[in-house]
Amino acid sequence: MKHKKIFLILLIFSFIVTAFVSCGSPEETKARLSEDRDISPEIEYESRMNLEYAQEFAVDYYSGGYMLISISDGSRFLVVPENQEAPKNLDEDIVVLKQPMDHIYMVASAVMDMFRAIDAMDAVRLSGTDTDGWYIEEAKRAMEDGRILYAGKYSMPDYERILSEGCRLAIENMMITHTPEVQEKLEGFGIPVLVDRSSYESHPLGRMEWVKLYGVLMDKEDEAEAAFKARTETLADISHQESTGKTVAFFYLTANGSVNVRKSSDYVPKMIELAGGKYIFENLGDAESKASTMNMQIEEFYAGAKDADYLIYNSTVDGEMESLDELLAKSDLLKDFKAVKDGHVWCTTSNFYQESMSLGTFIMDVHGILTEGETAATAYMYLLR
Repeated sequence: MKHKKIFLILLIFSFIVTAFVSCGSPEETKARLSEDRDISPEIEYESRMNLEYAQEFAVDYYSGGYMLISISDGSRFLVVPENQEAPKNLDEDIVVLKQPMDHIYMVASAVMDMFRAIDAMDAVRLSGTDTDGWYIEEAKRAMEDGRILYAGKYSMPDYERILSEGCRLAIENMMITHTPEVQEKLEGFGIPVLVDRSSYESHPLGRMEWVKLYGVLMDKEDEAEAAFKARTETLADISHQESTGKTVAFFYLTANGSVNVRKSSDYVPKMIELAGGKYIFENLGDAESKASTMNMQIEEFYAGAKDADYLIYNSTVDGEMESLDELLAKSDLLKDFKAVKDGHVWCTTSNFYQESMSLGTFIMDVHGILTEGETAATAYMYLLR
């Protein structure tokens, strides 16, 4: 009897855990985005934007040219065409954004590349990244010329400047969730806050597809569609090729000596797969967790990745490596790795993460090093010698 009770308790616990974990599944996300299409008696629902990869947002079209942006965090924004008024009796949670949109406070640096792709950077007046933090040359020049002003990072915005410049929208990244009081204060001042969740897309092309959301916002849907198509067509030549079977480890060494790696469900392993490679860690981390990385001890990394055919060092945190010796100086264990002995160690360039519309190019880079080796022409990585 005692064993039966224990079994029953474990069974119930298992059911609860399963239900909790599944709440973040893609199916659940889609379900949340499909609700409440009847938002006002004055406008009629017509259709939904066709998205190929993205699952964290949706766009619904309504009569009169109105467009409803829904994001998986539950936020909704009604884009009102120029020279039109917002319909009456809207659901209370819907934030109205009237075109043309301008005087934007751009905190999500990855979104700037999307604005560049659709020629909408003139709408950005304020930046959460200072001049020396930009790798996008157009953004750097705009700040040097005074066309874009620094208004403080996500956790410490310059409210006085934001208000004096007539900010009409703040585009934040997921870091704002760590300082919810900032979002509350901005919204208290009457400034809508749109949180970009492209980093939560599991498919790399889903991340890029967020350009379509900003195309809707900036009345540049055709430009957004063209930009997305141009950057995904580059993958057509490799999409039907067989896997090379070569394994890849993507990592960086932290200040305390541990190794930061991508979880197996993250978009970087997916890019490696699309490039014809195989991420060295097959079942690393919780697939349902939104966290994209995890730390492990160097010995654990050695055990899992020492036989990887290729190493790609992520330079985002501590900067680009100048040589292989510089990397090896961080850990003696790396000298015994197969990729080090074979001369297959690459480093990403610092501009990789800000240029969010170039994930297709990065995939081609990985494909190039897997198939052509050191002779590959790459844009976002280089061989450590």
